[in-house]
Amino acid sequence: MSVEYIGLKEISGPLVVIDGVQNASAEEMVEIKTGSEKRLGRIVEIHGNLCVVQVFEGTDGLSLTNTRTRLTGHPLEISLSKEILGRVLNGIGQPIDGFGEVFPDQKRDVNGNAINPVARKYPRNFIQTGISSIDGLMTLIRGQKLPVFSGSGLPHNQLAVQIVRQARIGESNENFAVVFAAMGVKHDVAEYFKSSFQKSGVLDRVVMFLNLANDPIVERVVTPRAALTAAEYLAFEHHMHILVILTDMTAYAEALREISSSRGEIPSRKGYPGYLYSDLASIYERAGMLEDREGSITQIPILTMPNDDITHPVPDLTGYITEGQIVLDRSLSQKGVYPPVTVLPSLSRLMKDGIGEGFT
Repeated sequence: MSVEYIGLKEISGPLVVIDGVQNASAEEMVEIKTGSEKRLGRIVEIHGNLCVVQVFEGTDGLSLTNTRTRLTGHPLEISLSKEILGRVLNGIGQPIDGFGEVFPDQKRDVNGNAINPVARKYPRNFIQTGISSIDGLMTLIRGQKLPVFSGSGLPHNQLAVQIVRQARIGESNENFAVVFAAMGVKHDVAEYFKSSFQKSGVLDRVVMFLNLANDPIVERVVTPRAALTAAEYLAFEHHMHILVILTDMTAYAEALREISSSRGEIPSRKGYPGYLYSDLASIYERAGMLEDREGSITQIPILTMPNDDITHPVPDLTGYITEGQIVLDRSLSQKGVYPPVTVLPSLSRLMKDGIGEGFT
C-alpha cells in the first residue's frame, strides 16, 4: 500500500517540492491529484526528506494545501509490442491517434540501459537514403549516428520526410522500420509529417512520437528517450533494422536549459547546463549494433543551429559525440538547390568501412 502525501512545500515553474517523503528514489514516477484531475510527475532531486518533482502537465492550478501526491515505486515506463508500428504517440509514449491503448508485450524504463562497448558490433552495411549527395559523399552506415546540421527556414523537415519515404536496406526491406520523434514542433509541421507518411504509404512501418510546441517542456525531455526505448525493443527483441530520426535536438536542449534554470543550477555556455554534453551522449550513444543480436539502431538527429552558428553549444557538442555530420547551407537553398547539402564541412566517418566491393 503506497503512502499519499497531502500538500506541497513549494511550486516553482514546472517543479514542485514535497516534504517528509520516505523511501523515494531518483527518476521515480509520482501521481499528483488535485480535485478530480490526475497528473504525472517525475522525481528529479532528493535532499533528505525533500523531493523535487517535475510535473509533466505543468503546475497551473495546483494548490500548496490540498494537492495529493503518491509515489508509484517505478520509473517512467512505456508499453511496447510489435503493434506500435503505424501508431502515433505523444512525447511519453501514450497513443494520440484514436486507435486505443497499446496492449503491451512488455513495459520498459525509458532511460534504457547503457550498451556494453565490448558487446557492440562494428557498423559495416550501408542504408540507402535515395538522396545522391548523402549516398555518394557521406554514406549512412547501419548502426551509425549521423546528424543533420540545419538552420531555421531550411528544408530539413522535407529532407527528413524524404529519407523516411525512400530509406531502404539492400534489396529486401521487410525488416526495416523508422522511429520518428518530433520535439517542440508546431501543429502544421506535425500535420505535414503525418500526412506525408500517410500519402506515401510508409506509415505502417513508422512509429511516430509527437511533442508539440504547446506540450509541456518536461515531456520534451522524455520524448527522444521514449523513442529510443521503442527502437531498442524493435531492434533487439524483433531483430529489425531501425532508423531513428530525432527532430529538433535544439528544441530538446532548450527544454533542458529551461528545466535546469528552474532547478537553480549553475549555467554554463549560453545558459545551457554544464552536463549538456553527457546528457546528449546518453541519447546519441543508444545507437549501434550488438554482437549477439541481428537488429541495429541508426540515428539521424536533426538540429537547427541558432543564427546558423556551427560553434553554438548544441551542434558543437553533437559533433564531438557523433560519427560525422550533414551540413545544410542557406546560400545553396536560396539558389534553389535541394537538398542544400554543403559538401566540404559534411562527412561520414564510417563511410570508408561500409562502401566498395561486397557492400555497395
